[in-house]
Amino acid sequence: MNNSYNHSLSASSQLTQKSVNRCFDGEQHYYSHESTSTKTPMTFSVYLPDEALAGRRCPAILYLSGLTCNADNVTHKAHFQQKCSELGVIFIAPDTSPRSAGDSDSNDSGNNSHDVPNDERYFVGQGASYYVDTTQAPWAENFNIQSYIVDELYDLLRSEFPIDTIGITGHSMGGHGALLLGFKFPSKFVSVSALSPVCAASESAWGQAAYTEYFGDDKSLWSQADASKVIETVGQQYSSILVDQGAADNFLAEGQLQTSKLQQACEKAKQPLTLRYQAGHDHSYYFIQTVIGDHIEHHWRMAQIS
Repeated sequence: MNNSYNHSLSASSQLTQKSVNRCFDGEQHYYSHESTSTKTPMTFSVYLPDEALAGRRCPAILYLSGLTCNADNVTHKAHFQQKCSELGVIFIAPDTSPRSAGDSDSNDSGNNSHDVPNDERYFVGQGASYYVDTTQAPWAENFNIQSYIVDELYDLLRSEFPIDTIGITGHSMGGHGALLLGFKFPSKFVSVSALSPVCAASESAWGQAAYTEYFGDDKSLWSQADASKVIETVGQQYSSILVDQGAADNFLAEGQLQTSKLQQACEKAKQPLTLRYQAGHDHSYYFIQTVIGDHIEHHWRMAQIS
């Protein structure tokens, strides 16, 4: 751990710094805080290029991770730090859901005794928030991740770090979250992209199982938590969005991602979409490593013209 720089949090800061590591021309940080949205501790990682460490305002990317992931997956496996270092971009990766004490080493602040509900299915419960605010018991007390991301964490990040603009991206369930939140709250984000996103959650087996638990039988709430349906409803919000999809992705073949629904929604909404099918690539972080540089550049370019 490199202690040469300790982010100068305000005296009233809600954040606890967990670790700092020098990485290229910047530092990789982890923080935890007590969330009022989830009523649990939450953890996130932040890559700060040297420009940000020196106090210069930089564009930021908020990355939403996929099913079963936490802040570690993209931070350890996606290899985004070098590109962010080169361009002077802040990269933020929150956890995917609230968790019970001890369920995630990176998310345990040591004082969480709350028993967060869970499910034995990996696509429901802890690690599977879908970045929505749930309405049904037992989920509704803790699973308010839409509010956590776009209100609580968003404001906290802006108050504590030298952020200029924020773009949003994500992978799989996180790609769904990036598209959903980007189009529901366009005033908060200057750019949107996604990697292998779940494009029509209300029509996929994963999403239907989760939404039955989270929203019950109210299909209007399902539609409001479906990225393609939201895009079709709200219309064009961005000059361009970038989506990459592995052509050899088994989840695409199984119908979980339904990328064609996103393309159709963007056509109806007149939302410019750059959709790239990457030959031979699957759903893994090897695919993410391959295209993450293009996504960082996409958000950096959008920040320059915002």
